[in-house]
Amino acid sequence: MVGQGPLRDVRGRGGRPVTRVAAIDCGTNSIRLLVADADPATGELTDLDRRMTIVRLGQGVDRTGRLAPQALERTFAACREYAEIIEKHGASEHLRFVATSASRDAENRDDFVRGVVDILGVEPEVITGDQEAEFSFTGATKELTGRDDLHRPFLVVDIGGGSTEFVVGDDRVRAARSVDVGCVRMTERHLVRDGAVTDPPTEEQIAAMRADIEAALDRAEETVPLREARTLVGLAGSVTTVSAIAQDLPEYDSAAIHHSRVSRDRVREITEWLLISTHAERAAVPSMHPGRVDVIGAGALVLLAVMERTGAEEVVVSEHDILDGIAWSVA
Repeated sequence: MVGQGPLRDVRGRGGRPVTRVAAIDCGTNSIRLLVADADPATGELTDLDRRMTIVRLGQGVDRTGRLAPQALERTFAACREYAEIIEKHGASEHLRFVATSASRDAENRDDFVRGVVDILGVEPEVITGDQEAEFSFTGATKELTGRDDLHRPFLVVDIGGGSTEFVVGDDRVRAARSVDVGCVRMTERHLVRDGAVTDPPTEEQIAAMRADIEAALDRAEETVPLREARTLVGLAGSVTTVSAIAQDLPEYDSAAIHHSRVSRDRVREITEWLLISTHAERAAVPSMHPGRVDVIGAGALVLLAVMERTGAEEVVVSEHDILDGIAWSVA
């Protein structure tokens, strides 16, 4: 369990006091940690440690309604690693653990909660989709609001493993909606046959997945004015991986990806390739995380469908997302 940790007089630029915070975002496909110094005076988060582990917590949840024992153990192993990092940086006093779609849906989520409390000493907050969207918006737009080259309102789209969050706002959120289309959920629902991902998917599978995504966009538009947005901001691993592919990066490079822009035509080209490629071909992409190889096609298709629905000519890609929003909430 994370202890109190060393107490420190933490100072930022100009000697101003800052708050050392730790945020954990546990989603359907990955669990991520951010330890940072938050300076409310400048609106800056200075990263001390930011990392991601693919744990596939939501493996099989859409089919069984339960978190698999192996998925829980992978997640708890990552939590033990993160506990050591939080302790080292003395950030346990301002720690928040947020759990999203998979643990929201699971019958045995109490097993998950107990395990996290035992390891980290805090209870995971199983937040609603609307709360998820609020954090995503704050994390993605806090550093964009002063830029003259980006027009408001923003549409922030966070494509997760189990769900996708849509939020429209200027300085503050105007409308938000979470729908159950994420890269893992769409892959398991449409691209798996006899326990394995079809390699590559059939045209019929892709068409069924696209119809599911379009229906979800219809639901999102009931409450979120998607087409009123002037700037589309895309978050999470599916979007950042599309950007890495678009730039032909020799390895995953967060600095090159953060605030990059990818045109709709390029997103379409990449998505079409991902959906006709084999597992081996996708795995050979140097910027591809091994845990995304089988689900990236579905995630890219969600992004493309959003761009086509909204008419967005490009997507601004952000590495800052719900994790940064969580961090600001405890600063």
